[in-house]
Amino acid sequence: MRTQRQARAVRLGPRSLAALVLVSAVGVAGFGWPFLAPPDSRISAHAQDAPWLFAGLLVLLVAVVAAAISESGLGPKAVAMLGVLAAVGAALRPIGAGTAGIEPMFFLMVLSGRVLGPGFGFVLGSVTMFASALLTGGVGPWLPFQMLAMGWFAMAAGLLPGPDRLRGRAELALLAAYGFLAAFVYGTVMNLAGWPFMSALASNVAFDPHAPVPTNLARFLAYCLATSLGWDLGRAVVTAVLTLTLGPAVLRALRRATRRAAFETPVTFDAPPGEPGSEAPHMTRVTYEAGP
Repeated sequence: MRTQRQARAVRLGPRSLAALVLVSAVGVAGFGWPFLAPPDSRISAHAQDAPWLFAGLLVLLVAVVAAAISESGLGPKAVAMLGVLAAVGAALRPIGAGTAGIEPMFFLMVLSGRVLGPGFGFVLGSVTMFASALLTGGVGPWLPFQMLAMGWFAMAAGLLPGPDRLRGRAELALLAAYGFLAAFVYGTVMNLAGWPFMSALASNVAFDPHAPVPTNLARFLAYCLATSLGWDLGRAVVTAVLTLTLGPAVLRALRRATRRAAFETPVTFDAPPGEPGSEAPHMTRVTYEAGP
């Protein structure tokens, strides 16, 4: 049986990769500034303004997506694939309305990133979160953080080991384990985006800009345990269960679609026979590797 290498519908070239690194660095600062800035810094003095500042800076995420699309020469087939998967993911998000962490869109992001590669996964995660926010009315200063976090989530699925060799139950176990753990990471990262908005006078688990890092770290862990552990656990379990049950069928469908799309096959146009300057007609033959 011949193995099929991972598709690269969107390639992260030098410019788009540099933009991704830049925005990711801004994102890390935007998420983690409560632990990066010392208590006597000017950022801590503007604790209520900093999240809005970083949210504005993360609009650069749109530039990353545009750079990735323009540099990769994203063709109509890849655009169609992106549109279909983003629409499906956006439609899946309102199911359960986030109740107890029931968010089935996460398993689709894991499988899509696995099959279509990290570049496509990053673009898909970002676009899907943006589309779902428009669909559910969830547009706010948290949206750039959600787009970046979901882009990381889907991109990391494309970076998992063994895309050319690992198949069957071993692959499903790997994807389910990743989805389970990454769902917790996503929830924790998003807690960092909203936690600084809390007033220190309102709760003893809120961010205190005048407290040292160990104290704020303890407050943040208590905040996660008290507010989001149940939601993150539900999201993780749903992602793992859907990956194990629906994963085989979805993986086959995605791989069949990528084989037929042949994203990396160059397209050439020959002059019709009989026209001036045309040579003998010939047919360009495109071959596809057999999937599992």
